[in-house]
Amino acid sequence: MLLELAQALQSHFGGFNVFNYLTFRAIMSALTALALSLWLGPRVIRALQQRQHGGQPIREDGPKTHHAKAGTPTMGGALILLALIVSTLLWANLSNRYIWIVLAVTVAFGFIGWLDDWLKLSKRNSKGLPARWKYLMQTVFGVAAAFALYLTADVPANTELYVPLFKDVALPLGAFFVVVAYFMIVGFSNAVNLTDGLDGLAIMPSVLVACALGVFAYAAGNAVFSEYLQIPSIPGAGELVVFLAALAGAGLGFLWFNTYPAMVFMGDIGALAVGAALATIAVIVRQEIVFIVMGGLFVLETVSVMLQVASFKLTGKRIFRMAPIHHHFELKGWPEPRVIVRFWIISVVLVLIGLATLKVR
Repeated sequence: MLLELAQALQSHFGGFNVFNYLTFRAIMSALTALALSLWLGPRVIRALQQRQHGGQPIREDGPKTHHAKAGTPTMGGALILLALIVSTLLWANLSNRYIWIVLAVTVAFGFIGWLDDWLKLSKRNSKGLPARWKYLMQTVFGVAAAFALYLTADVPANTELYVPLFKDVALPLGAFFVVVAYFMIVGFSNAVNLTDGLDGLAIMPSVLVACALGVFAYAAGNAVFSEYLQIPSIPGAGELVVFLAALAGAGLGFLWFNTYPAMVFMGDIGALAVGAALATIAVIVRQEIVFIVMGGLFVLETVSVMLQVASFKLTGKRIFRMAPIHHHFELKGWPEPRVIVRFWIISVVLVLIGLATLKVR
């Protein structure tokens, strides 16, 4: 929005030319989202408290220490989405199709999360939306996003699977691209949601991954950098840096209120949307494998649940004291802040490993 206005005015004042620089708009997008989050945060929290009598229902089978959190409002992810969307619309090039696809995915999965949170609150039950209906809605929106990317692909690189560490390994996926994109979007949407069980545990790794994906998006959208780094060149992908910067800014602003002890929980409205948005961008920039590494914390949380369920059904025994795995460490006696910070450290290491693949070919 502001880019188009600046381009119309730059013939009268050359200073508006700075809006043409992607890095400038990305920085401003992050700062705008951060400022909006910090400004709107207290207002959003008060509004949620007034409308949510009793706050988010606490799992009866969860760690006993969590019962002290009863009454804390949820659906704070709405603050992230509001700051993210407004900032993106202000600073991004709105003629870029990738921006609109990612925004659509964010809103769609945010809606699923909102419905799940609303049912939890209205029924005073921690289960919320039945799993089959949640998965059905995720499938519909995930397949729609995958088809949108497949049908608008304009270069071969858009539908090829790139393997990190190798210079010339690019596997043409064809229509199978839709399947890969679908599983990435739906899988990581649920993975971030599973990770969102402690104060700030999910949002900080999401910010870290968003920043790292911004590096990949910027390089993929620049023909010179992509050739030098030997990564797929995706025309137009660079504009996603503005969205990712807004996500990082909005996430940090939300963390201000979500850090231990949390004043507000993210809820499914934020977790499902953030996970799906990050995965969609990873698919666009053709870095699915690297994204799985950088988002390894989310993968670990998901795998811990899968192993726990499989073990209990097959043997009647549990591998962990409780899943997802962050609850296992809580029940071992780790204070919640220790679990959170150590998991953040793991996320930092994984993100750095992912970034290192840019130069290892």
